[in-house]
Amino acid sequence: MLILLPPSEGKAAAPRRGGPVDLDRLTAPGLRAAREAVLDDLVKISVDPAAALDTLGLSPGQVAEVERNTRLRDAPALPAGKLYTGVLYDALDLASLPVPAKRRAGKQVLIFSGLWGVVGLGDRIPPYRCSAGVRLPTVGPLTGHWKAALAEPLRELDESLVLDLRSSAYAPMWAPRNAVTVRVLHGGKVVSHFNKATKGRIVRALLLADARPKTPAKLADTLREFGYRVEAHRPHQLDVVVEAL
Repeated sequence: MLILLPPSEGKAAAPRRGGPVDLDRLTAPGLRAAREAVLDDLVKISVDPAAALDTLGLSPGQVAEVERNTRLRDAPALPAGKLYTGVLYDALDLASLPVPAKRRAGKQVLIFSGLWGVVGLGDRIPPYRCSAGVRLPTVGPLTGHWKAALAEPLRELDESLVLDLRSSAYAPMWAPRNAVTVRVLHGGKVVSHFNKATKGRIVRALLLADARPKTPAKLADTLREFGYRVEAHRPHQLDVVVEAL
């Protein structure tokens, strides 16, 4: 089973030393040209803080993140599994997984990114700021850019069940045929904190158990075995109902 995650707006602090990103060593190296295009556009626009803040949808207080974008080609990189922070990644807590579960995560988890398209947990990338909803001056809307670029490189991954936990901004970048989405409901509503934390815990539980269900129904059964209340209103959408964290 393949597991798709969104990135996080929050990033770990940039390391003080280390090599920069090597585009040829990232997951799906055939995406190099598509990545170069976004990288060039992002670096160029970030030289003008005012224009970059507007384009990236950031506030004046985030100008330091724009300035950091100008150094993306040379900045020290770190594994994506350590770079992304926030509620989902805190709940997943990759660092505390036993070695076998970490290895499974490295093979099964993909993170979608407005800058890199898609990365694996072990891919070394620098901290950056660029969401999928951005429209860059030359590349244009990133969602469309990546939808075209990712179709062929990810085609061979579209055979097994795909647990798609991406947010709405990243889901259009690639639409796997055999995907199952999950809504986390609290009080009958999708609440951001409950949604992200529960998804992180679900991924952690699946990795620890080495669970690889082959159908949406089997996935629902697996989550129930983990103690979740699961309602399947549609074949490829599961609702997980939580009362408290």
